[in-house]
Amino acid sequence: SSSRDEVLRDKRARILSRGLPKQKPIEGVKQVVVFTSGKGGVGKSTTAGKISFLTITKEVGLLDADIYGPSIPKMMNLKGSPELTSKNLMRPLKNYGIACMSMGFLIEETAPVVWRGLMVMSAVEKLLRQVDWGQLDYLIIDMPPGTGDVQLSVSQNIPIAGAVIVSTPQDVALLDARKGAEMFRKVHVPVLGLVQNMSVFQCPKCKHETHIFGADGVKDLAKTLGLDILGDIPLHVNIRETCDSGQPVVISQPQSDAAKAYLEIAMEIVRRLPVPPA
Repeated sequence: SSSRDEVLRDKRARILSRGLPKQKPIEGVKQVVVFTSGKGGVGKSTTAGKISFLTITKEVGLLDADIYGPSIPKMMNLKGSPELTSKNLMRPLKNYGIACMSMGFLIEETAPVVWRGLMVMSAVEKLLRQVDWGQLDYLIIDMPPGTGDVQLSVSQNIPIAGAVIVSTPQDVALLDARKGAEMFRKVHVPVLGLVQNMSVFQCPKCKHETHIFGADGVKDLAKTLGLDILGDIPLHVNIRETCDSGQPVVISQPQSDAAKAYLEIAMEIVRRLPVPPA
């Protein structure tokens, strides 16, 4: 009967809920935004790092959750080990006014992390819970590529205000980007939209524009998923150079087209976020 089916559904839901960790906010953090991509090499970390410069009137933190390949220390020009507070919490390293935490601060720069899944999950838990973030309006989490343990651990442990999917217009990247978007929907994390990275290359001499990775792949995917495009970021040598030198383009070249593209995306993300709790 329908009543018996309903009882079974309720019982199943209770059993499943026991196996999931309780979501608990990070102390001092008002809202968490995650940046993800299904595939590596599409500029997700670069985008997350630039978007962390949301506005000078807000306190922003940047958490590098890529345990195997942390890149935020280099992009933010940060080195050294975090100090410990009296409560034995790690103090984030700061540059350009952004509080940053990364596995890259805890190991040698050239040392590989050769860990199994359980050790990675433990490291993520420490980066989430054993850091003194102070008071932040936004914590941006740079996720590793894929849809594995780290993504599930983060989404099940803390309330996330929204996810941003970053991809190039290339078909191979789009296949994985779609999986990333669908994963967050399954774990009930709102997807704020997609960012189309490396959308066009403009020759610095003749100004001719070439769509190296394709023209509108991310826009087509967004339409298929019923999502919006948050913005386009061009393929520009200045973005790569400033990342490698640890001088983000939004700081070192704030009037450039690339910097303006990042800031417009940041404003769009903030506009789509729910009103934070008082």
